[in-house]
Amino acid sequence: MEDHVEDDLQKALRMSMQYEPPEPKRSKDSPMEESPEVKNRRLQRELMAAAAEKRMAASAAVAKSGGSSSSGSVAKSVCSGGSEVKSEKVDECEPMVKEEKSSGEELALEQAHQLFSMVFGNEVSKGILAQWSNQGIRFSPDEETSMGLVQHEGGPCGVLAAIQAFVLKYLLFFPQELVKDGPKTPIISVSRRLQETQDSATNIFGSLTEETKSRALVRSMGEILFLCGNNNSATIASLKVLDHEIEGKDQSTKDEIVARSLDGLSIESGDDLQKALKVTTFTSLSSAMQRLEETIPIFRSRMGALLFLLSALLSRGLETVQADRDDPTQPLVTAPFGHASQEIVNLLLSGMAVANVFDGKMDLGGGMFVKGILTPVEVGFLTLLESLNFCKVGQSLKSPKWPIWVIGSESHYTVLFALDPRVQEENEFESRETTIRRAFDAQDQSGGGGFISVEGFHQVLKDANVNLPADKVNNLCSSGFIVWSEFWQVLLDLDKSLGGLKDSTGLMGKKVFDLYHFNGIAKSVLGGSGGETPVQRPRLTKLRVSVPPRWTPEEFMANVSLPGSSSGSGGGDGSGTKDAMAEVSKPEPAQHAPLVDCIRTRWARAVCNWEGDPPSIV
Repeated sequence: MEDHVEDDLQKALRMSMQYEPPEPKRSKDSPMEESPEVKNRRLQRELMAAAAEKRMAASAAVAKSGGSSSSGSVAKSVCSGGSEVKSEKVDECEPMVKEEKSSGEELALEQAHQLFSMVFGNEVSKGILAQWSNQGIRFSPDEETSMGLVQHEGGPCGVLAAIQAFVLKYLLFFPQELVKDGPKTPIISVSRRLQETQDSATNIFGSLTEETKSRALVRSMGEILFLCGNNNSATIASLKVLDHEIEGKDQSTKDEIVARSLDGLSIESGDDLQKALKVTTFTSLSSAMQRLEETIPIFRSRMGALLFLLSALLSRGLETVQADRDDPTQPLVTAPFGHASQEIVNLLLSGMAVANVFDGKMDLGGGMFVKGILTPVEVGFLTLLESLNFCKVGQSLKSPKWPIWVIGSESHYTVLFALDPRVQEENEFESRETTIRRAFDAQDQSGGGGFISVEGFHQVLKDANVNLPADKVNNLCSSGFIVWSEFWQVLLDLDKSLGGLKDSTGLMGKKVFDLYHFNGIAKSVLGGSGGETPVQRPRLTKLRVSVPPRWTPEEFMANVSLPGSSSGSGGGDGSGTKDAMAEVSKPEPAQHAPLVDCIRTRWARAVCNWEGDPPSIV
């Protein structure tokens, strides 16, 4: 511990002596006065140096006597705007907080008002505030859905779903990181156990220990906050009323202490935020996760979802968040129902609070741009609104690194996931489709409307290496713009040798796999063990997904013969086609729910089946 403190002190002293670039030259007639910025930095260095030297001296004296040094006070300086200065990796004019086991710092009153207004606006109902002040980040007590975060209030589902997606990433694919002492023997992941054994999801998810789930939650929260902090820092917001009260207690005692401490606490204004919050900024992921682990009972409490949202916004930096947004005048929590906006979800998934889900930037003309997703993401996003042609989700969110997606509907967020990352691997048909679609989208300036100019269309043919006959080109261009759906139909009838997608075998696009859907909001479902009594609990649904090789399921059904049938060619007994037909055997009758429409935005020809009630995305 002494070595750790000594390293911190040495680091502080080195930072205080850090070289500053020279100021621009002044003319001889100009006064030799320091600018406010230079003065602030000089004061900060001097204060940090004095504090560091004082603490190093005290530490050395204690070391001689065999004792241990106590943590010292945090040096602060004031910038021209009146707020405190952070460490060098965080925006200036925001609270400086010390990276150690400290109680944190207050928000400046002006910053607290800005934060509250950014989240809730200037006119927010008590109902919305109640929704966001009564939602903890807690795992479901139900065995089948014990890996899932349960939602009791409407509104914060966007925050919970994003955290849930990262939690599943660790539970499914990184079990080794969830063991405290790092075992020498490999651990079989949940995804492999579900794929390779006959055990049900109920048994396997139910066997996860509370410690394993808690570690997955801590790692997920830490990763998201550092993502918001551009992988340089993370700010964790906590509550003053719990200062040092829960250290050293067992989990149940901590939960009781937190619950009692929150009696009567309400957040209804920026003044309330300033009085209630304390914030700490970390530049080390391990230190941030240690702090999250210590304060996880606070995030489990009724204030947990709101505190995590505030932490993400502070990690990003309030001015940076506003610069990300298309319309920073609107609150991030939308009226009249208090839902998390797309900006909140995008912030937690991509680290940027952009309002759009397409890839890159869109030029609106006149030097105006709107921003979408600019970087690859770990977990993705699909939305029902795309199936209704209200938006177009880009490939960054549709094809994340891991097969986990937040699902958006008009009023709720849920999570879809696969156990096998290979569901995202493209076969020949999908790869060709993706290449052409990306070329088309690059020319689409309609905001995902699915049409492009004639000039853009010729560029698509060139970029995608499509050799379209002149008569088809003229026909598509006759209206002055080209619609994706019409272009797609032409490609399906164009031979592969010309860059099209026509496949005489009917096998090029075949795919079958399983997906799981989790809805964290408590719904009425039948009780377990065959019980008929409805109970309120989250729901996990397994879906069998078949992606037919034809453009539509109807075409697929009409053109596929069952094994052993007499139809087909290639021999009197049909043996020439039986093997091929066996590979594309007729699927179960398709079932439909709004979730299927979301899935089809990712796998356009998907046919889905499940047992029991349809999966709900509301």
